[in-house]
Amino acid sequence: MFKWAQKQLADVAGTKEPIYGPSAIRSVAEQAKMTPYTELKKDEMKWVAMSSTSVETFTFYLMGDDGHTGFVQVIHSNVAGIRTTSQFNSKIFYPDTTKETMWSTSQLKDVDFSEDKHNFYAQDCAVELSADGESYTIKSMTDTKAVVNITVRKAAPGFVAGKDGKTLYGTDLSNPWGAMRHAFWPRCVTEGTIVTAQGPVDFKGKGLFIHALQGMKPHHAAARWNFVDFQGKEYSAIMMEHTTPPSYGATVVNVGGIVKDGEIITAGCTNKATHTRTKQDNENSWPEPEAARFEWSGETKDGKPVEALLETELEDRLDKIDVMAEVPGFVKQIVAGAAGTKPYIYQYMPRKQKITLKLKIGDEEILEEGILFSEATFISE
Repeated sequence: MFKWAQKQLADVAGTKEPIYGPSAIRSVAEQAKMTPYTELKKDEMKWVAMSSTSVETFTFYLMGDDGHTGFVQVIHSNVAGIRTTSQFNSKIFYPDTTKETMWSTSQLKDVDFSEDKHNFYAQDCAVELSADGESYTIKSMTDTKAVVNITVRKAAPGFVAGKDGKTLYGTDLSNPWGAMRHAFWPRCVTEGTIVTAQGPVDFKGKGLFIHALQGMKPHHAAARWNFVDFQGKEYSAIMMEHTTPPSYGATVVNVGGIVKDGEIITAGCTNKATHTRTKQDNENSWPEPEAARFEWSGETKDGKPVEALLETELEDRLDKIDVMAEVPGFVKQIVAGAAGTKPYIYQYMPRKQKITLKLKIGDEEILEEGILFSEATFISE
């Protein structure tokens, strides 16, 4: 009964949940043991727009051929089934490291979805899936300092881990109270511009699209995150890893894959992110990573073993984000009252060294140079 009361308080106030243990989570890795991944079809590219507490994002990561990197993103949030809000974000990192990063965030008005839930609309903003289900167009005039007109076309099949990509939370997993799901287009071709106050930035190049759904309070679902987006000339490697709070046994859930144009080499949950060297951030006491190792393993469709390794120094930090200081008000509402919650995001893109993915497919060894964008996020102990 006491745990039930704690759970009700946590749901309403955002405080820490009681310790349920690892039996209260079913990682997507369980279904991935039988079905490592499932390719996405057009009908699965829908907004969920939950009626209960949730955060849903469409994020398009961009790597321009001229050295600009960044992302554009829609965040759709529901607070306790009482209020829904949407935000459009865009960010540009310049190849000239002396140039200040461009960051834009706008709260959206008149939010609506197409009848089939494939398209998102708001005042001065639209994210539309093409009729063939192969590309998105993202347009926004919500901020004059970041006018977005970008097209992202799938170059390799999209996927979710397991059968449906879902990690479930709850003491009765036949009737879960929360879920986490990530769907990926891991390798895309991008074109278009973001027009800034200094002029247009061309984003012809490569990209990654992620549809993420956290069907519960975000700080209850995850305490830490690691994210990797590696784009090479021939291959892409992506990874999304989260660690739950102690409430759910500090369980690590990792989803990732290796792809090339037109083909998934391997995908699933048998991957690992490791911070090989850290330093304490005196501002918040988090162990800020200084070097990292990312590992992928799996099999091709015809049974060849696949291993991949990416090791890198993280001396080129692009940004450190105090989430509570910078994110829109609705996120603050979601984490209001959450004891011990101090979310920070560290973003990296090494520039001073060559980034090489060491890939082995069967007996074939491949060294692939490319561009790496990565994040380490700390939310709670």
